[in-house]
Amino acid sequence: MCGITGWMSFERNLDDQSVIAQAMTDTLTNRGPDAGGIWLDKNIFLGHRRLSVIDIQGGIQPMEASDDHGLKAVMSYNGEVYNYRELRQELIEAGHQFKTQSDTEVVLASYLEWGDDFAAHLNGIFAVAIWDIKREELILARDHMGVKPLYYYPLNGEILFGSEPKAIFAHPDVNAVIDDEGLREIFSIVKTPGHGIFKGMFELKPGSIMKINRDGHSQRQYWQLNAREHTDTLEETIEHVRELMTDIVERQVVSDVPLGTLLSGGLDSSALTVLAANAMKKQGNNEPLKAFSIDFVGYEDQFSSNVQWEDPDTPFAIEVAKHVGAHHINVMLDNDDIMNNDTRMATLKAQDLPISTGDMEYSLYLLCAAVRDRVTVAISGESSDELFGGYTWFHDTDAVDLNSFPWHHPFEKAGGIGALKKLGLWESLGLGEYIEKRYNEAIAEMPKLEGESEIEARMRQITYLNVTRWENFLLDRSDRISGAVGLEIRVPFCDYRLVDYVFNTPWAIRNFDGREKSLLRAAMRGLVPDSVLDRKKSPYPSTQDDGYETALRKRVESIIEPGAPILQLMSESDIQKMLEVPQGSYAVGGPWSARSVLERLVEFNTWAIEYDVTIELDKPALLKAS
Repeated sequence: MCGITGWMSFERNLDDQSVIAQAMTDTLTNRGPDAGGIWLDKNIFLGHRRLSVIDIQGGIQPMEASDDHGLKAVMSYNGEVYNYRELRQELIEAGHQFKTQSDTEVVLASYLEWGDDFAAHLNGIFAVAIWDIKREELILARDHMGVKPLYYYPLNGEILFGSEPKAIFAHPDVNAVIDDEGLREIFSIVKTPGHGIFKGMFELKPGSIMKINRDGHSQRQYWQLNAREHTDTLEETIEHVRELMTDIVERQVVSDVPLGTLLSGGLDSSALTVLAANAMKKQGNNEPLKAFSIDFVGYEDQFSSNVQWEDPDTPFAIEVAKHVGAHHINVMLDNDDIMNNDTRMATLKAQDLPISTGDMEYSLYLLCAAVRDRVTVAISGESSDELFGGYTWFHDTDAVDLNSFPWHHPFEKAGGIGALKKLGLWESLGLGEYIEKRYNEAIAEMPKLEGESEIEARMRQITYLNVTRWENFLLDRSDRISGAVGLEIRVPFCDYRLVDYVFNTPWAIRNFDGREKSLLRAAMRGLVPDSVLDRKKSPYPSTQDDGYETALRKRVESIIEPGAPILQLMSESDIQKMLEVPQGSYAVGGPWSARSVLERLVEFNTWAIEYDVTIELDKPALLKAS
């Protein structure tokens, strides 16, 4: 985990802008608490904050590359490249010389060797900014799946960029403004690639590279999902997934600092914990792997199964830890922890945006903070559900048949959409029309395979929507929250080789026994305990304590006052109608429930105040005045 930022300008000399450059860099200190640096020239500033993981003594950034003719390029880089050893050897054979053992130097040498095709050679998670001195050209690149973030902001012939929006906002010429479209992105649970939420801000798309020079800028995809015929048998597919997962995890446990896993007791995290423990032993590290879980005080006693959760996680996490000899650490939380003002503000500032998944985001922050006390790197099971078909909407025919993003089906069932309508937001912001527009765009861009059956074609669409939209929504959350405490999260299920292979595996194979994640279960059979393999998928836990809703309602009441930003979007009377619904009516449902909408009201209001957000509405008259 590191942070990068910068400013390129052909309009003014940046040599005397060190104060602004330092301010922009300092905003990312939490992401990189170990070291920092800036590099200034008349047209460019590059800033870096470092979390040291590989070659702690080397890899200082921004990193320069030079030859007998002088300085050639300077780079600021955030991420990890898992094939850097192979690339290093290939580059040595091509004539490159290295001064460090870091993957950072390999990335820079890759650019010098392959130009703007360098990113396609990297297997990892990264956001890169390179200033080519001879060409006077800035290159921005982002990893295949968009695990590492990179925002940019064109400004009067200049461009600002950073790992997080806060770095860009540290520039005095940038203010936080949100318009109708940004509001639609926030409240519709749509993650549009490239959309930066704030007006004028963009996010470099996953698998993209951008070049900016005196002639302007250009952006292209160096990698994207393609559709092709799958010729492997079921048995061959199972074996290949197992081989891929083993190779991926073996690469990702390489670290010069302490490493652990996030272990929920579900299939994904259990598989990674087993594979990581095996990989460490294979590499000669016999120290017990640290495996971290999260739980809530009284959760098992108060647990009530529903469409999302069938049973508590902790007993399964303990079983897996014992199975591999891992050191299991259970992080226990209660309502006071989640409602704590400092925790909520830290979570908000980590994301620079209002929270989207209710109490899950606060508990994730507390989990990451506890993990960071013991390790610097953690392996997470994020993105498995999107790829292997773990969510309910892969298996609910109503969700599959929905002519929209499939995760909006549970949002409707759990009352989230109804709550938005009750508040007047659905109509005033045109959320239905916006969702339809973005959905049609996604379907139009999706690669298609000639000759697929109707159901196979539809399940390819469902997978594509999850991998390119919903997955990035969760990856952003994970990156910001872990970054806020200086923890690096690695996500093996985002390895583009695995994503490409499974995306092109027919649904009939991925779901061969009719259960969620059939293919992954089969690939892990014999490694992971059967009790976990045969368990129904269980999402990240959410508190089921009634006291949480009581405290949340009080917070909603407290924000209803003259001048409150939330009242620019909805009326006080409509908020009161939400509060008049009897206590306990808003069932636990994670990001889908009406309870989560209450959470968003509080967080949106706090965010707008804290970031001094200007709200620009094209049609304010549409807002209800009841």
